[in-house]
Amino acid sequence: MNVHARVIGTGSYLPPRIIDNEEVSRPLSMDGDAVYQLTGIRTRHWAHEEQASSDLAEEAARRACTSAGIPPHTVDAVIVSSTSPDMAFPSTACLIQSRLGMKGAAAFDQSASCSGFLYGLAMADRFIRSGQYRRCLVVAAEVKSRSLDRKDPNTAIIFGDGAGAVVVERQEARTQPWGILGIRLYADGTHHRLIGIAAGGSRRPASRKTLADGQHVLRMQGGPLFRIAVKRLAAAAKDLLKEYGYGSEHVASAIFHQANGRLLEAVRRRLDLLPEQVYSVIERVGNASSASLPIALDFANQEGRLRAGDLLLLGTFGGGLTWATGLMRW
Repeated sequence: MNVHARVIGTGSYLPPRIIDNEEVSRPLSMDGDAVYQLTGIRTRHWAHEEQASSDLAEEAARRACTSAGIPPHTVDAVIVSSTSPDMAFPSTACLIQSRLGMKGAAAFDQSASCSGFLYGLAMADRFIRSGQYRRCLVVAAEVKSRSLDRKDPNTAIIFGDGAGAVVVERQEARTQPWGILGIRLYADGTHHRLIGIAAGGSRRPASRKTLADGQHVLRMQGGPLFRIAVKRLAAAAKDLLKEYGYGSEHVASAIFHQANGRLLEAVRRRLDLLPEQVYSVIERVGNASSASLPIALDFANQEGRLRAGDLLLLGTFGGGLTWATGLMRW
């Protein structure tokens, strides 16, 4: 009997406030069309002042449970990815667990930047395969707009806010299983300075000086990060397909971290995928960090793009540096 983990429900939430290219380009003295040419993004969503990551995460989690046809209290564990949590602690996962009435369910946050969703999904997969849990909720939620320097063209035109979630359940099959086939996780901390927020932690606690020096905003070295991301993510995706005996022609849909349009196109070309094989919401949503992949997955599911038995190729890349790939039968 094959025991495996399968996604049985998806959900996402985008704040109602839509930010177009004209608004983000204005402080930079750029043209809105130029932003689209550089990023492939036309709009992104930013949270209202009263919204925090847990609010976005809660809504996405509720929608994922509804999609799965299960009440939230039947979930055994909640895993949350966020680089913009409500607070240092308690965890955002504990806030969600309380609001959704998941009494007794394990709840914790993990941080792997834009790769966080696949890191969390890998944990859920292992929990379920080991028999420890029957059903897990994996959520990624980000409010990146709060940490942007509106005058920094490397970040201000790219990032958006949002949350995505999936419910993963234990299933058994006597034949070839559907569900998560495999997830592979990677990191290279030698490049940690390419993207991050310098202050606000134990090394550089918040102070008047760190605020005055602009150390609480997201900084990114776009060029070097782009080149490493394309190379590492494409190579890891090729390795995973080869490991399971598949080629690019077997992939029904490839869903990657929605970093920017140029990166998605570069990875597509390296993997010899056709444009119609790569599903993207970058034009509408922008880069929502770790939430971008589950948001795209939910959009594809809602649009009927994902059919039973389809082979899905997943991939992410983010700060740390971290990257991850996954294969699943829908």
